Amino acid sequence: MNESTNTPATPAETAVTAVTTAGREADRDGLLDVVVVGAGVTGIYQLYRAREAGFSAKLLEAGSGVGGVWYWNRYPEARFDSESYSYGYLFSKELWEEWEWSEQYAGQPEIERYFNHVVDRFGLRDAITFNTRVTSAVFDEETGTWTVTAEDGSTLRARYLVAATGNLSVPFIPPIEGRDDFRGEQHHTSRWPKTPIDFAGKHVALIGTGSSGVQIVPAIADEVASLTVYQMKADWVTPLNNRPITPEEQVALKADFERIRDTLNTSPSGFLHKLNMVSGNDVTPEERQEFYEKIWNSPGFTKLTEHYRDMTSDPELNAEWCDFMAAKIRSLVKDPDTAEKLVPKDGGYGARRPPFGTGYFEAYNKPTVHLVSLPEEPIVRITADAIETSGGSRATDIIVWGTGYDFGTGALNRLGVQGRDGRPLKEYWSDGPRTYLGVATAGFPNFFFPGGPHGALGNNPRYAGDQADLVHDAIVHARDHGHDVIEVKESAEAEWTDLMNSSDSLSLFQRSSYFYGANIPGKAVSQLLNPTGRWKLQELINELHQNDYATFDFAKSRSAQG
Repeated sequence: MNESTNTPATPAETAVTAVTTAGREADRDGLLDVVVVGAGVTGIYQLYRAREAGFSAKLLEAGSGVGGVWYWNRYPEARFDSESYSYGYLFSKELWEEWEWSEQYAGQPEIERYFNHVVDRFGLRDAITFNTRVTSAVFDEETGTWTVTAEDGSTLRARYLVAATGNLSVPFIPPIEGRDDFRGEQHHTSRWPKTPIDFAGKHVALIGTGSSGVQIVPAIADEVASLTVYQMKADWVTPLNNRPITPEEQVALKADFERIRDTLNTSPSGFLHKLNMVSGNDVTPEERQEFYEKIWNSPGFTKLTEHYRDMTSDPELNAEWCDFMAAKIRSLVKDPDTAEKLVPKDGGYGARRPPFGTGYFEAYNKPTVHLVSLPEEPIVRITADAIETSGGSRATDIIVWGTGYDFGTGALNRLGVQGRDGRPLKEYWSDGPRTYLGVATAGFPNFFFPGGPHGALGNNPRYAGDQADLVHDAIVHARDHGHDVIEVKESAEAEWTDLMNSSDSLSLFQRSSYFYGANIPGKAVSQLLNPTGRWKLQELINELHQNDYATFDFAKSRSAQG
């Protein structure tokens, strides 16, 4: 993301900034320049850039607050597994210096406070309409504008529609018989109530053990009468190794803003991590075991980014690392049968999105926590007060659904987007998304979706920031050249989409994962990420700028021509 200034703002400059980011009002016909959907990390940034450039802009948000995924996911121990400072915004040195993250991996309440601070700090709140869920967005070819309709029937008209709806915004709950008959509480991790749930003395069922489930288990294990964890697949869970950021580190972070910003803006992973160029085959087995112990105790995603450079490409090295982790699991979990169920058997490290936990395996040593392996003991049905599996019935007061999302296209396909000739986006993408650089699709002029499918493979805000900048620059280019319609060329869309779909070999993720949409019944299994990585994305964005946006068609709308 671009930085607006490198020097501390004076009071006068701050006042100017507030005016600048206010943008302008809609025109006499109520037409806005830009409507952004979604007040997450990408949508807030897109709104900031639009208003900073003097566009009239509004943001529509389904929730009652900002933060996107960090507004909706407020379950116990929800937190980053990207370093806090690498996730936040980089466009303002003043913001960087005035906000102090308390931990390497901040928890949800602190993250939500950060986004509220950003919105208020840059005068964006008056441009956000909350509790407004978009149900329809229709393109008018005559005027080159979008009519956006909300669930309550209210409408907005805008020249450009930017759907910053995110990849992790539509919860998925599997269609299990009897779910609607359950009389207790049910909560998906991404629709957690603001009022804390009382787990004390309750029989709780957690269905799903991805990143959210791994955080929840130790967080509530000491409160419940019993916690039964229903696991579909074991994952290679490793320690998050979170800790407070020391005062000395706070000073160093503030003093090193420019280097950190530049590193994060060019890093292939979007992290500050240092790439390890050592091959695991160039060291002795004893040295590898010492390294595995070190990397097990390292923070978060460094277990991928700072591992041996060939750990993900050499099956024998990957298997050896997995054997090391399996031994760790068996040493941490006292019951041998439970330990074996927690050791993955169907893929190496990196085949699925790795979760990071704190005390996850140790929680299974508590007498109140029980593990059910669903491949061995599938759920048959849910009754009014229990979950029945092939092995019997367990009394249940609360069900927690940690069953993931309709990833990538889920939110976009629910916006009711209709492009040229009234064609629904959902229909156009029925066999999988077709995109250009993960931001635009042919036949849907003036429509962009930074942070959506075919964009990220790493620290998502950094990728999405690249895309938001591209969208902003294209809109500015159109304004500066007297155009009001922007549409990606079909050839450019086809080339990028073919590249995404032919690059599976560059990623270890299994086609059975949610990164391909395989978890959603009836959804086409297709690539939803960008396996070529951030450098390829940035390379093509740079070419786009150098070639005067040649992969887009710029024009005047019919009404403007008349």
